Order: sequence, then C-alpha cells, then structure tokens
Amino acid sequence: MLRKIGFIGLGTVGQHMAANLTKGDYELTVYDPNADKVAELVAMGATAAATAAEASRGKDLVIIIMTETDMLGPIFFGESGILTGLEAGTIVADMGSPSLETTLRMAEEASKKRCLFLDAPVWGSREHAANGLLTIIVGGDPAVIGRCREPFSCFGLNTIRVGQIGDATKMKFIVNLVQAALVQVLAEGLVFGEKMGFNADKILEVLDTRGVASPLFHLKGRSMCRGDFTRSLALKYVNDQMHLVMNAARLVGLHLPAAEAVSRVYEQGVEAGFGEEDFSAVIKVLRK
Repeated sequence: MLRKIGFIGLGTVGQHMAANLTKGDYELTVYDPNADKVAELVAMGATAAATAAEASRGKDLVIIIMTETDMLGPIFFGESGILTGLEAGTIVADMGSPSLETTLRMAEEASKKRCLFLDAPVWGSREHAANGLLTIIVGGDPAVIGRCREPFSCFGLNTIRVGQIGDATKMKFIVNLVQAALVQVLAEGLVFGEKMGFNADKILEVLDTRGVASPLFHLKGRSMCRGDFTRSLALKYVNDQMHLVMNAARLVGLHLPAAEAVSRVYEQGVEAGFGEEDFSAVIKVLRK
C-alpha cells in the first residue's frame, strides 16, 4: 500500500485535494511556495517540507499540481526541485495541466531515476476537489494506476485511463477547449439576451429546460447572474490552457476557428484585469 505521499502545489484545487488526503491513513508531506497555504495543511495533520525536493524524498507517491511555468522553473527541474528528491521506485503523478512537451520531458527525466510516472491531470472545480468529486484522467501503466486508486479516491470520484503517458494531457486539451467554449458562449447568450430586454434569470430558466441544459451552464450562469466571480477556476489559467490547446492544434495541422475566437476573448479578460477571478468573469469582457 502507498503510505508516504508528497504533495506539491496547494493552489485553488490542490489545497483541497491535499486536505482530503489528511483524512486518510497516509503520511502526507506538503510543499508550496506560499507558506500560509502550507501552514493550513500542517494544521490538518500534514508535515511541511522546506523544498519540493524534500517533499519528494523517500515517498511512495508524489503528487504534483502546478502550472506550466512552475514546472519548467525550479519546482521540478531546479536544484531543490522534485527531480532532485526522487528515489527509485517512487510513483510520480503529475495532476496539473502542462503542455504535452513538458509532460513527456518530466516522464523521461523521472524514468532516468527509475521512477514510475503517471500523466494524470484532474478535471473539476474547487468545489469538486473539496467534496472528492474530481475526475482524474490518466495515461500510463494500468498496474501503476491500480496501485494509486485508493489515494486518488480521496479526492476523485472517477479515474479514467485513456492510454499511455501523454494521452491524458491530450484528452485534457479537449476538456479544456470544450469547457472554455461553453462558458464563453453562455456569456454571449446572456449578454445578447440582456440587450434584447430579458432578465438573465429568465434566460437561464429557458435554457435549463431542454437540450442545452447542463450542470456547467446552470452553475456558471447563476454566478454570472449574481455577479459573483469568486474563484473556482481562475480565468488566467483557462487562458493559459487555451494557449496550450491552440499550440497542440497547430502541431497536428488543425484549424479550430471557434477555439481561436474563444481564446481571444479569454486573452482580453486577462488584459482587462480579470485573470484572478473565476473564468465565468469572461462575461465582463462582453459587457464592456
């Protein structure tokens, strides 16, 4: 059984994933550049690490959920980074949403240290993470995935294997594209309807009754109506993800006109200063 777990990355989703692991029978060591977030987990029973290398050393499983920039910087490859601390036999599960190139590079470097690597991005919001309802999209050896199902179940409702290392990152591109586009088109529908004299709540009442109804539309639509853009998934991260999607499309020679338009709107949201808000704040770009 995997008992000793290192957890690196206590962001909006990561902090709740780690918090749920403290409820299990694990020896959890956490690291994040934000000392306050680390202190919150220590109060729940976790052990603090001074560096990412320390959080990774001597562990059965190391879970990482950081941004592309952090992974390419000191967190993974730096002198006190994850790679330095890894020991042979450790399972490394990257649960962030980096580029395919970064995922494959991390896997290659981990294998040089005789570690087992899983490409395992999570899908869901802060609320999903807090309630153990995330979806975990996994690429890698089925036997290794099987060994991780118990700790993954602390924060994930569904663990879906989609292929080998790299395949889960590719699948997450699809998820990110569809999710970003749906919220942006919902925002357009609400703004369009408001301009024609309808109340946003009435628009949602109609949309909720038939084929376009979805939990995402309901949740984000109500947030837009209330003007509540409390961060569940930051707009700046959705913008970054859309850039990765567009780059992946170019690499396979595919033109995605709708995705290009959606990406530009999120880019405008970041430029307008909405990056730290929830990605439903994309409606504010259309209302300007």
